[in-house]
Formats: sequence, structure tokens, C-alpha cells
Amino acid sequence: MYIIIIGAGKVGYFLAKRLVNNKHTISIIDKNKLICEDVAKNIEALVINGDGCDPRILEEAGILRADVVAAVTGDDEDNLIICQLAKERFNIQRTVGRVNNPDNEHTFSELGIDIPVDSTKIIAKIIEEEVSFSDFVNLMSFKRGKLAIVRVDLPEDSPVINKEIKDILLPKDSVLVSILRGEEVIVPKGDTILKPGDDVVALTLIGNEPQLLNLLAGKL
Repeated sequence: MYIIIIGAGKVGYFLAKRLVNNKHTISIIDKNKLICEDVAKNIEALVINGDGCDPRILEEAGILRADVVAAVTGDDEDNLIICQLAKERFNIQRTVGRVNNPDNEHTFSELGIDIPVDSTKIIAKIIEEEVSFSDFVNLMSFKRGKLAIVRVDLPEDSPVINKEIKDILLPKDSVLVSILRGEEVIVPKGDTILKPGDDVVALTLIGNEPQLLNLLAGKL
């Protein structure tokens, strides 16, 4: 994919580095000239010193052929403007916006940002999960609040233990994304068998979480 990242701070830098390592083509935009020079030395990508809110800079970065635009600056207003420009002016199908202030997540969703990423919320939920020993946690919602990524820990008495995934009737519009088994990460297939202690990450519609929890963990 061709991906444009706006914001080359720590989040943008490591995001770009990972995506380049995964063989994606990346362009990076940042207002800070020194940061741009440093990034250009360490990442094989087009690096542009400029304001990502400026359509001309986005065009220079190749937005007309971009698959994804990720605005990950430290300024929510900039991230929102960039994502709106990408969708409304350049018809980008997928926009990702970093939410620095959790109070702004609803605004991002309402204004059409496909995936508003509130890292504070995700970290808080993971902490709460560890503290409460809950076997279900909603990690993230996106697509204007219609979809959720959830994690379910399978107890020994789960009704799906030792079953192949193809034999499990998931709630409508739900799919298992990955299975964490000890140190191993498993991409689920039809013949994958679920085991006690598996951490299952699933994608589902908002509102389907109770049914999914009941199916995978045997409780509401």
C-alpha cells in the first residue's frame, strides 16, 4: 500500500519504520525541518517538510495515489483537518486520526474519520483488564462507532474449547482476527482449534459484544 503519515514525532517515526519494514511505500510530512532531516537519514521514505493541512503539501506527498492517510501529530485539530481534507477533497478511502484528547474521540467519529485512535483509551482499558482480571475488553471502536475490536480470554470451561473455528457460529458480522497462545500469535483458519487460555482478538459490530462474550467465554 501507499501510505502518507503526517507527523514525524515518536508515534509517526516508529509507525513509518514498521510500515516500511512490512514492505509498504511511505511518505512522511512534518512541520519541523530538523525532525524531517533526522527521519530522512533513518527511514527509506519520501520526507517532506511542510504543513499537512496544506493541500499542496499533501499533493506533493502523492495523496492522489495514496491508499491510506494517517494523521498522527500532537494536535487534534490538525489531525481532524488533515483527515477531512483527505476524504472530502482527495477521496481517500481510509483515514486514521490520532486522538490526543480523549474528549475529542466522538467528534472525530462524527466528522467521518474512519479510525480515530485514542491511545489513552486503549492503554487504560488494558490496565483495567489486568487489574480486574476481566476476560473481555473492548480495545477499540471505529468506522464511526459501528465496529469494535475486542479481546476475549478463553476459560477452561469455554463452550468453544477444542472446536475448529469453522464449526463455531459467530454472531453476525463478526470475525476472529488473531489468537494469542502464550508467546505465539496465530492467524485463525477454518481448521484452527481453540484452546484454554487463548486470548482471542475479534472484530464485531457494536452491540454484538454480549453475544460474542457468551459464545466464547460462556457468560454474559
